[in-house]
Amino acid sequence: MFLFADDSSPKSIYSTKETSIEGKEVDFSQFKGKALLIVNVASQCGATSQYEGLQALSEHFKDKGLVVMGFPSNEFGAQEPDSNEEIKTFCSTEYQVTFPIFAKGSVKGENKSELFKYLTTADNPDKTGEIGWNFEKFLVGKDGKLLRRFPTSTDPYDENFVEAIENAVK
Repeated sequence: MFLFADDSSPKSIYSTKETSIEGKEVDFSQFKGKALLIVNVASQCGATSQYEGLQALSEHFKDKGLVVMGFPSNEFGAQEPDSNEEIKTFCSTEYQVTFPIFAKGSVKGENKSELFKYLTTADNPDKTGEIGWNFEKFLVGKDGKLLRRFPTSTDPYDENFVEAIENAVK
């Protein structure tokens, strides 16, 4: 369990629930024993092409226990103005995304989801605090601990990034 001084933050990633892009509640306790790559995404961002690499990572590592997840947000430059249905269509037709995409929501500020409250406050060797831009990447180990946090500029094919994923799925 991960304890925080602020009681409003979840105590564990497994205690959070999010809504899928189809509108269904997803209980994160179902991901115990899996490594997670959680990314805040947007369809009209300069980094949107990273969907291609994220899909490749999902395909390559899914049998080793990695689940890639996309969380659309319109909070950075209004680069995700579309509806959930439009986002789902865009991801599947433009980038053939098959990994889970969640409902558009808040990833920063007072209204951020419980999941992102956890991700932005949990100890890790990289950074804590608010997300700076679209396509920040959070790598969570099979034990539910936040292992690493990567900035927007980290390409999904980056050697150090892929190595971190390989270590997470061991």
